[in-house]
Amino acid sequence: MEPITEHAGQTVLEALIDSWELSLRQRNLSAQTQKTYLTSAGQLLAHLAASGITDPEAVRRIDIQTFLVDLLVTRSPATASVRFRALQQLFGWMTEEGEIDTNPMERMKPPIVPEQPVPVVEMAAVLALMKTCEGKDYASRRDAAIVAVFIDTGARLSEVAALMLDDVDLRRGQITVIGKGRAARTLSIGVTTAARLDRYQRTRARHRLTAESALWLAERGGGMTSSGIARVIRRRGKAAGIAGLHPHQLRHTTVHQWLAAGGLKGDAMEMFGWRSRQMLSRYGKSAAAERSRSAHRRHGLGRVC
Repeated sequence: MEPITEHAGQTVLEALIDSWELSLRQRNLSAQTQKTYLTSAGQLLAHLAASGITDPEAVRRIDIQTFLVDLLVTRSPATASVRFRALQQLFGWMTEEGEIDTNPMERMKPPIVPEQPVPVVEMAAVLALMKTCEGKDYASRRDAAIVAVFIDTGARLSEVAALMLDDVDLRRGQITVIGKGRAARTLSIGVTTAARLDRYQRTRARHRLTAESALWLAERGGGMTSSGIARVIRRRGKAAGIAGLHPHQLRHTTVHQWLAAGGLKGDAMEMFGWRSRQMLSRYGKSAAAERSRSAHRRHGLGRVC
């Protein structure tokens, strides 16, 4: 492939990003992954342009390192790590396509991200959260169903937000979500969650946009976005006295309860949509100390001596 030259009104790097975007779409990556990759590339290009670098062959390792250092100072290690892995994909693609002779990120090590366990929600707080959704109005019944799905299944925010009406099978007591890598998995739901979903769907049938395929509808609009559902969780959390509650905390809470109850790790891999056992450790750390104390109370020799 012949290296890309400058297009009218675009630098060589900007033109390459357009081609890379086409490649990402061709790979059928999720919309969120594409957004993350392209945001990372755009931020790097702005950083490079400030130094007058507009050609891919002029990009040096030190240029990428200074970009990451700036992120570590102004943002967070987690953000720097996300950008690093996205840029690995970009420069790997450039190398494969023959746009650059040498990959400036070859053998670069990613930023270290200190582990920060996500706090789980106490069961009393979970009950208080559900209590805020006890009304009979549309928003209450919708929000009760949303919270129940999060707590019952441990699904990701993106998975819950993307649910369609056809993804819910109340007769079988299950929902089908699309996880990372566009992988579909079927999750069981309990009778209480099924009842809340049924109650919501009956109320939803009177919504002016009931013909929409999206499961979750805003009160005055169409399908809800991930950010809209996150706002629902935050608002209901505030009403329940749980400051700053976000959907990821509910996922961690479900994982914690699963492991604390002795759930099998293999089942957890399938249920929570993980490909690596490292995720078991990462999520389990949120309340590992509590589980170890509980295990000691059950099995410790102090009970008999």
